[in-house]
Amino acid sequence: MADSFNYNALFDQGMARLKAEGRYRVFHDLERRVGHFPVAHSHSTGKSVTIWCSNDYLGMGQHPKVILAMKEALSRFGAGAGGTRNISGNHHGMVELERLLARLHGKESALVFTSGYTANEAALSTLTSQIPDCAVFSDERNHASMIQGIRAGRTEKHIFRHSDPDHLEFLLSRMAKARPKVIAFESIYSMDGDVGPIREICDLAERYGALTYLDEVHAVGMYGPRGAGIAEREGLMDRLDIIQGTLAKAYGIMGGYIAASRRVIDTVRSFAPGFIFTTALPPVLAAGAHASISHLMESPAERNGQQKNAAKVKAKLAQAGIPLLATDTHIVPVPVGDAALCKRASDKLLSDHSIYVQPINFPTVPRGSERLRLTPSPLHTDAMIDDLVRALGHVWSDLALAKAA
Repeated sequence: MADSFNYNALFDQGMARLKAEGRYRVFHDLERRVGHFPVAHSHSTGKSVTIWCSNDYLGMGQHPKVILAMKEALSRFGAGAGGTRNISGNHHGMVELERLLARLHGKESALVFTSGYTANEAALSTLTSQIPDCAVFSDERNHASMIQGIRAGRTEKHIFRHSDPDHLEFLLSRMAKARPKVIAFESIYSMDGDVGPIREICDLAERYGALTYLDEVHAVGMYGPRGAGIAEREGLMDRLDIIQGTLAKAYGIMGGYIAASRRVIDTVRSFAPGFIFTTALPPVLAAGAHASISHLMESPAERNGQQKNAAKVKAKLAQAGIPLLATDTHIVPVPVGDAALCKRASDKLLSDHSIYVQPINFPTVPRGSERLRLTPSPLHTDAMIDDLVRALGHVWSDLALAKAA
């Protein structure tokens, strides 16, 4: 065995490179406790910490209605789904959840997956492989799950400059109108917090005969009068062919979905390996998601509170000279620009100030644009906001990071 390949050395070298670049990810051992969010207990430090980077944007993962629905479902149906939906049957709670999601987005039908990543990968790969001679047009900053889905579809792809309708039209204009096309893009790009030009892309799709595939993962629950996303807020849902979303962010549960026409949903349901061969979401999660969506369709209080707190954080950071990317959304990116310094800033916030914010670095964002990504919730108090701003001020001084001009 002396001449066999040294696998362990290869793996060690890869980890050493990540650590040398300051990109090695450390998963802090946190324990969320019901009724205390955004405060959690850190088993890493032994202290209570305030979470400022959760994707449970509205705290719905601990909402009383959601918890009650899940307790009741657990008592009635047990813990698991029993297998794939093809083998174990379609639990009625899942049927009701998909009907609710279709109604939320004004579509004929919906299909739930085990995650938003799986939804994108399975839907895009299946649709593009089922449409003969399909060409895909993808925003250059689309999520990794969309990129992987398009790649797996093994079809011709064209990358257009981020949120640039002119460049998209240039690419579309070079192709015969009769040729099948899919335009894939997002409503909110989660690392910069910017909003895609949905209306302009819909105009181009109609002009050049393309299907539209919109990822609303960071917008569902958060925008629109019923929380259906940016497309609802802008009155554009009826112009979009496929809307993809998640149950794991604003809705506080787990899972992903697409909403579209019956034909599109039936095609994905029937041909997508990522759906056919994956164990279904457990009934307890379907019940929690249904309760969360139903509540947010009726209640704007959580959205309003979140937007109010996001505005407070942005204003106070600006006053303190902490740099931030200008956004019109709930995401507050604080640029650092160096992977090692970003990691040190995150570590100091946790160790010195009991504030938990994970560093964001390559490949999630381009090299040189490393950042801290803050996501204020409606449950953060004014005192927590003041503590955050004060702590960031100390860290910026301690590490000699550049202040805002």
